[in-house]
Amino acid sequence: MNIEQMKTVLREILVATDLTPCVVGHRGVGKTAGIIQVCRDLERAYLPLRLGQMEVGDLVGIPYRRNEVMHWSRPGWWPADDAPPAVVHCDELNRAQQEDTLQAIFQFVEPPAQGQQRALHTHKLAPQHRVVVAINPPDGSYQVAPLDRALLDRMVVLQVETDAECWARYALKENFDPSVRQFIAAHNQLLSATTPAFDMPVEPSERAWEMVSTLRRQCRFPHELEMEVYSGVIGREAAVAFLQWCSEQRQRPLSADEVLQHWEQVAARARAQRDDVQAATISELTSVLQQANELSEKEQDNLVAYIDILPRDMRFGLVKALLRLPAIAAILCQDRYDASILETITQISRDTA
Repeated sequence: MNIEQMKTVLREILVATDLTPCVVGHRGVGKTAGIIQVCRDLERAYLPLRLGQMEVGDLVGIPYRRNEVMHWSRPGWWPADDAPPAVVHCDELNRAQQEDTLQAIFQFVEPPAQGQQRALHTHKLAPQHRVVVAINPPDGSYQVAPLDRALLDRMVVLQVETDAECWARYALKENFDPSVRQFIAAHNQLLSATTPAFDMPVEPSERAWEMVSTLRRQCRFPHELEMEVYSGVIGREAAVAFLQWCSEQRQRPLSADEVLQHWEQVAARARAQRDDVQAATISELTSVLQQANELSEKEQDNLVAYIDILPRDMRFGLVKALLRLPAIAAILCQDRYDASILETITQISRDTA
């Protein structure tokens, strides 16, 4: 993805989740500038940490004793609990000069468990703050340490590449010298030195699939970026298979069981179904309800919720068919469903008269 796309994805992750994005790209591509711009857009303070210059004490603080108990002083860069929302930028994470520095920051980049706070040693990060990582790719072009898979498994890897059109828009916005802009427009190949392609060793895991679930439930990415985002969590092979499966599922009619048992998960798909696909769902649902002696309260609510999203003609047709089933008719005529069903039943009565 290019820098503009990275900013779109980064903004969504920072606003909607507590996950840790890891921006990976060659030098000069605009990783840091893009992160700073996102912070400005979101009106969040920007707190940079250059981990290549830091030791463990800079991260966890200096130990001191109070009575008989050992404590660690809070680092000067640490945002206060009552401070406005901030983004802590862990830059050059794979340039940490000491192994223990990398081990110390390992805990900090891990997203907090549900109901917990992100932590670094004894320090707890207030929930309004976020963490972003940026690194150069470990492809042999830089003096960096390889990141093990356990560390990558705790981040959403966003791979950024040079894009001449994206740079041209940025150069125009920032009022670069016209001769520079015009020269690069005519010589795109000289925008940056040819750099080798890179691919981070990201693989699927139980934790990674949980992160994909969080991203799908809480974020809205442009369709063309979904593959790149999920590839940075579970790897390209798994992302291709997953999105292909999702596409096939969207084309398949919803089953009666999905409507009655899992409405919250399939409601968006139900609304988006084409009329011919919707008709298949209605047909199966009618057949299943003909055999049903009773429905649980959850199934009743889900059935009415499904009826409520149908186009007018389909809604009338389904309700008319269900009113012929005594057990289902009794459900639809309950007072609590008047707002959704009464108008339909009234119209059916008029048509019959």
